[in-house]
Amino acid sequence: MYNFLSIKTFVLSQTHLVKKFMKLKNIILVAITVVFSNITTSQEGLPIYTDYLTDNYYLIHPSMAGVANCAKVRITGRQQWFGQDDAPKVLSMSVNGRIGDTQSGIGGVFYADKNGYHSQKGAYFTYAHHLMFSRSEVDLNMLSFGLSAGFVQYQLDETTFLNGAPIPDPIINGTVQNETNFNVDLGFSYHYLDSYAHVTVKNLLENAGINRDTQITSNLRRYLVSVGSVFSRFGSEWSYEPSVMFQYRDLTKESAIDFNGKVYKQMDFGKVWGGVSYRQSLDGAEFLTSSNAVSSQKLQQITPILGVNYNDFMFAYTYTYQMNDVVFTSGGFHQITLGYNFNCRQERFECNCPAVN
Repeated sequence: MYNFLSIKTFVLSQTHLVKKFMKLKNIILVAITVVFSNITTSQEGLPIYTDYLTDNYYLIHPSMAGVANCAKVRITGRQQWFGQDDAPKVLSMSVNGRIGDTQSGIGGVFYADKNGYHSQKGAYFTYAHHLMFSRSEVDLNMLSFGLSAGFVQYQLDETTFLNGAPIPDPIINGTVQNETNFNVDLGFSYHYLDSYAHVTVKNLLENAGINRDTQITSNLRRYLVSVGSVFSRFGSEWSYEPSVMFQYRDLTKESAIDFNGKVYKQMDFGKVWGGVSYRQSLDGAEFLTSSNAVSSQKLQQITPILGVNYNDFMFAYTYTYQMNDVVFTSGGFHQITLGYNFNCRQERFECNCPAVN
């Protein structure tokens, strides 16, 4: 009897441990999914969020440098997962404008991105050329080409990895690793009256990254396609801009699409505008549920946007909410953009084209 009870007790204890292990495994799998997606982003240059919708298409499309009638400065700060240690955050600044009265534009993008133990700093410089096909500047018909080249410095902080261990891990040296890489972005834009299209290829060159794992970081190429149009009635102070952006990662074959809608109201001091962006991943991630069943989900984010143009100044705020069932945390994606326009010329085109006029 004693042996039977001992065996039964042992079996029950092992079953309990297995259940706890399965729950722990579920948590680990979800954590790995979140961490891996963040690490992938942390090594591919400036992360692509929704800051391009805050009057900042140049941030992701080099062909937009100098396309507007004003030179522009845009500073964006983004904080993810408020209240969490080592949460991702990024600060970027972009400047672009025309070269005098020529058809050429120049620009620069500077950014710092931190994600846990990974961080990166980058600087890109852009030359763009704009070809006019219309009979006059009144009717907008313009094809633009842009090329950005720059450097990204990657860092991996391993100073806390050893945690006072007497025998160092041969893979970890306990220092701050640094690596600087050169890369190139190429793109073009086409504006016709109130409509536009942008195509950009980012990270054309091979990039070793901080860990020199060429199977992961040799191909960081990403393709971006944006299309949109602005609608309004003649003489109305209101205008509406639906747009779509599609992005595709060459190495991992991941893709996502943004559906965007913005509304503008013309004011005496400038413009008030707002909108919403919905991002949907086209690829799912599998995970184990509490009942040990295999399930999957696709990234879904919704981002409301509020902005105001006051004379030559611009202010915008966005908040991103993640709609998935399994998340690290649903909200806490805050982003603020400050802008300033200078060297403005008279509006040249008879069109509803906020990015140009």
